[in-house]
Amino acid sequence: MDTAKTYKVKGMHCASCAGIIEKTFRKTDGVRSAEVNYATETAKIDFDGAKTNPHHLSQKIQPLGYSLFIPEDHSMHTGMNQPKDEKIAELARMKRQIISMIPLALFSIFVMSWEIFAQFNFVTEIPYVWKEFFHHLLPLMATYALFVVGKPYLQGFYRFLRYGKANMDTLIGIGTSAAYVYSFVVSAFEQTLSSFVNVEHTYYDVTIVVIAFIAFGKYLEARSKLKTGDAIEKLLNLQAKTALVIRDGKEVEVPIDQVVHDELVVIKPAGKIPVDGVLVDGASYVDESMVTGEPMPVQKKAGDTVVAGTINTTGAFTLKATKVGSETILAHIIQMVESAQGSKAPIQALADKISAVFVPVVLVVAFATLGLWLLVGTSYLGFSQALSFGLMSFVGVLVIACPCALGLATPTAIIVGVGKGAREGILIKDAATLEKLHKVNTVVVDKTGTITKGKPELVSLLNLSGKSDEELISILGSLENKSEHPIAQAILNYAKEKKISFLDIEDFEAVKGKGVKGSVGGVEYFAGSIRLVEELKLSFDTSTLGQETLEGKTPIILTDRSSVLAVVMVADAVKPEAKEAIARLHTLGIKVVMLTGDNKNTAEYIAKQVGIDEVVAEVMPEDKMAKVKELQAQGKVVAMAGDGVNDAPALAQADVGIAMATGTDVAIESAGITLLHGDIMKISKAVNLSKVTMRGIRQNLFWAFIYNIIGIPIAAGLFYPIFGWLLSPVFAGLAMALSSVSVVGNSLRLKSKSL
Repeated sequence: MDTAKTYKVKGMHCASCAGIIEKTFRKTDGVRSAEVNYATETAKIDFDGAKTNPHHLSQKIQPLGYSLFIPEDHSMHTGMNQPKDEKIAELARMKRQIISMIPLALFSIFVMSWEIFAQFNFVTEIPYVWKEFFHHLLPLMATYALFVVGKPYLQGFYRFLRYGKANMDTLIGIGTSAAYVYSFVVSAFEQTLSSFVNVEHTYYDVTIVVIAFIAFGKYLEARSKLKTGDAIEKLLNLQAKTALVIRDGKEVEVPIDQVVHDELVVIKPAGKIPVDGVLVDGASYVDESMVTGEPMPVQKKAGDTVVAGTINTTGAFTLKATKVGSETILAHIIQMVESAQGSKAPIQALADKISAVFVPVVLVVAFATLGLWLLVGTSYLGFSQALSFGLMSFVGVLVIACPCALGLATPTAIIVGVGKGAREGILIKDAATLEKLHKVNTVVVDKTGTITKGKPELVSLLNLSGKSDEELISILGSLENKSEHPIAQAILNYAKEKKISFLDIEDFEAVKGKGVKGSVGGVEYFAGSIRLVEELKLSFDTSTLGQETLEGKTPIILTDRSSVLAVVMVADAVKPEAKEAIARLHTLGIKVVMLTGDNKNTAEYIAKQVGIDEVVAEVMPEDKMAKVKELQAQGKVVAMAGDGVNDAPALAQADVGIAMATGTDVAIESAGITLLHGDIMKISKAVNLSKVTMRGIRQNLFWAFIYNIIGIPIAAGLFYPIFGWLLSPVFAGLAMALSSVSVVGNSLRLKSKSL
């Protein structure tokens, strides 16, 4: 049996982790291909089910510190590496460790700084009594830091020794362990080693500070990923849990997985539709925004189709089930979101890309340094001096190269960038999204709720009577106040905004499919569609509605028995900021494409109003996703902005998904960026924020590495034969600390950047 599935992976910390897992899977018998995505923490594996299975694959990577999460039921899984309660418990444990490490790190930095400044006579020497106190306290603090908080890094070191697999945890483990072991040996055998090495300096403080910083960075990363996969959970919540079916002439409530093809299903008012089907009896208005994205419920009568997950608003009806279970449109949307999320190309932080080369190179340099000092240095300096210099150089290389600043380079810039975005009303889910956004050259937007406001409004009034506009709205509002039709709300909202009072209505009646009627002060009024006017045999030139109906506006006609009094137009109005927002995107060199389920005339009219480059109308959710794929195949980096469940697959497929916060939870969770208040002006600001943040990250990486580029050769003793330069691990620790300070300081500068 052939199986291709996407699984969540537990234990990934960096890009090299993804590489290790991918190589392990590809070497496993029965696996044809494996694609491990660090950004989404997923593994897409195509394997022969007769030769292997998910549990066996998980066992293959467990010795390396990773595992597959294999849920028995999607509803038990939140799209994270572990069930949500387990993840929250892990975050709480990490937070407790960070809180315990902060005072230790601050104390260590204080002692380290005092010793360094004392060497340059900036401050007095540490008093002897205090020095002895520090001498005994620091080893205890470092032991806790390394063996409790630093346990994952020791495990990374162990797995490197046993399996030869190295990642960033390995380097952190070796660096901190080397500093700790060296310091411990010097402390324990101070008298014996005094003739071999400089016993004045220990590096417990380096172990403490590095582990504190790295652990803090990992905590921030884990916290930001807590809601990464909520989109699937939200989609599943759209499904009805039960269905009311007719069996043996009786209504019976059954779980939806027990509904079969051609079975009759009863849908009550305000109920979720559990399966795809065709109406056989009754009529109602159904909210289909989940599928179409359009705000106004659609009238359904016998013979019309409805889909699972949509909501019945008013009447009751009976449908015949045509698609059940995994066949429904909602099930397909869920599958598309899962597929798109799992198939994205890995978006790796720049630091992780560099680490793939950095880790092995530093290890080779450190061990080569020690070996060369012993091999070459012994001939010129004698074994004791060569060993002393060799050990000092070995520790110095690992300490200065220990990736504290490298670990902070991306998180600090991201923290500042995300914070700045939040103040601007731009909510960013993760660093990968922010990194990708600066490369976007095409923005795909949904119409409803993105370019338009997403709810019907009264946009115009044509007065054909001798009455005032206020009188006409008062009469119309009074009639619609008793109507269940969704468009009625637009008229009522307009009347309330204008503070127009309603009148008493007598003999109210809904004229099915055409409108409403009622008497005010003894005069009978009608409000509804053109069909109602035709039925009343009133004279009315319908050509006056032509252009506006082509623009997607819905006419509501108010009449009495003798003549047409007024025509009001209801439409989903364009957001006032839309035109400028599109212009700003054009200024950034970004093409704008609009996708909508609405009709072509309406879409083209709105696109022309705001200056959109390309329009694709009358599309279903899978068509939106296909258009995004088509643009990506052309080499475009695509951002998708939308607000409905129907946009979720396209949001997930796009390189960057941007959701309007006025939209559905599913759209928001499928997207990497959410714009508060549905303000599309913020799209261009988000792109600028990404560019500024990525520039900051590159600058941070420069500061993280400049100390290594200069310091590692000096620490290794490369210039000792020429200039007598040798970098003590104390100064290596200072360089490491300075690189971190430089990185944090540069990140804080981002706060002052304008968008």
